[in-house]
Amino acid sequence: MAIRHGEFERIRAVLDDADADGPMTAREILRVLEEHDEEFDSAHRVATVLGRRAQTGEVEVIQDQPYRYRLSDGDN
Repeated sequence: MAIRHGEFERIRAVLDDADADGPMTAREILRVLEEHDEEFDSAHRVATVLGRRAQTGEVEVIQDQPYRYRLSDGDN
C-alpha cells in the first residue's frame, strides 16, 4: 500500500500544534490526531507512515513494547 501524499506532513503538523513532547506510541499519536480532527484509518496506519519515514531519518523508532516514535525537529 502506497503512502498517501501528505500523511507524514499532517502527522507532523498536528503533533507540532499539540506541543507533543517525547516519544509516543502509534495509538497515542492517533488519539492526538483525532482530537485535532485529522482522520487516519488506524494506529497501524500511523505506524506504517512513521516507520517508512524512519528509513530516511525523519523519525526515530524506539523498539520497546509497544514501539514508540519520535519525530526529528524538521530543521534538517
